Amino acid sequence: MADDLDAQLQTLVLQSPADSARLVGLVRSTCASALSLPPLPAEVAVTAPESEAESVVAAFAEQFSVDVSAIGDAERAALGAVLGAATFPVVVQMFIADFLPRVRAGQEALGLPVTWLPQDPRWDRGTDAIDVVFNTLLPAVARLRGLDPVTAEVVRLRGAAQHNCRLCKSRREGTALDAGGSETLYDDIERFEDSTLLTEAQKAALRYVDALVWTPARIPAEVAAGVRAHFSDAEAIEITLDVMRNGINKIAVALGGDAPRVSEGTERYLLGADGQPVFS
Repeated sequence: MADDLDAQLQTLVLQSPADSARLVGLVRSTCASALSLPPLPAEVAVTAPESEAESVVAAFAEQFSVDVSAIGDAERAALGAVLGAATFPVVVQMFIADFLPRVRAGQEALGLPVTWLPQDPRWDRGTDAIDVVFNTLLPAVARLRGLDPVTAEVVRLRGAAQHNCRLCKSRREGTALDAGGSETLYDDIERFEDSTLLTEAQKAALRYVDALVWTPARIPAEVAAGVRAHFSDAEAIEITLDVMRNGINKIAVALGGDAPRVSEGTERYLLGADGQPVFS
């Protein structure tokens, strides 16, 4: 993994907002417990909610990790009632608490070193996690170009379906379309094991996506071996980080903000050189 990505992941581990350090500890323990994964370290270690408000946050965080598509209006209203203006920042903390342990589990299953997890945390109260996630980390992951664009798009669309993100499912990346992607090919993603259009490498990547999304604590050895057989170390890390980058859709799904921009069909876009989407 590129050093700057390691640094950005470590920055997110170490950020500990002074006004919400306890909630950060709560969502980190809750999300990891829901996934049966080791939690990210936290400045304030919290093992269980201690108030009704914290119980609402913990319940939301648990569902965020287990199956975000099952969050409904009642859960959103309850979270908004206890957090108010802090709702979005806390849900971003859920994303961090949910996905960084998945990245670690994926790297370990693939036999790749995890160099971004600090052994002696020095907490940073000044970092804006929202800024790091949306303006630094995710664009940096999007700028990785080791994977061929069709495989990257297949991976993205599988994650979109698993999280049931309506917006993500409605979009198509133009470079992948120009490189051979098509609706016929993408239709095969749902039942990829039986596909005669998807390559064996793409099927190996999709098995890994499913494991990271649904069973990150139990990534089968044969799934990891399939990734190692078809992809280089750099490509395997890119797939892992792409699952995380694509998983940002969980925030929109959780908050009910995933409506597509088109009423029918799909919307074409490009990933620009800066890692940001460009729409025509």
